[in-house]
Amino acid sequence: MNVQFKKGVLELCVLVLLDKQDRYGYELVQKISDQIEISEGSVYPLLRRLTKEGYFTTYLRESSEGPSRKYYKLTEQGREYLNKLVAEWRQFSKGVDQIIEEGMAHE
Repeated sequence: MNVQFKKGVLELCVLVLLDKQDRYGYELVQKISDQIEISEGSVYPLLRRLTKEGYFTTYLRESSEGPSRKYYKLTEQGREYLNKLVAEWRQFSKGVDQIIEEGMAHE
C-alpha cells in the first residue's frame, strides 16, 4: 500500500484503538498490523508526539512476560481530537469514494 496513505491514517488508527482501551506500544503495532502493513518504528514517534500534545497520558503496568510496559490512555482532549479526525475522515473518504465511482463508471 502507498506509504503516504498509511502515514495519513496511522494517527487515526492509533486514536481509535486507544478510545476502546488502554494499550502499550507493541500491542498497538500488532493490532494495526492485522489490517495494514506498517513498521513498528512508525508508531512510537507518533505516540511520543501525541502524548506531548496532551492527547494521551501514560503509565507503567507490570507484565508477566518481562519488564513493565508503558500503557497509553486517551485523554478527554484526545477524545475530542479523535472525534474531529473521524468526522474529517468520513467526509474525506466519502468524497474520494464518490470520485472513484464517477471515474470508474465512465470506463
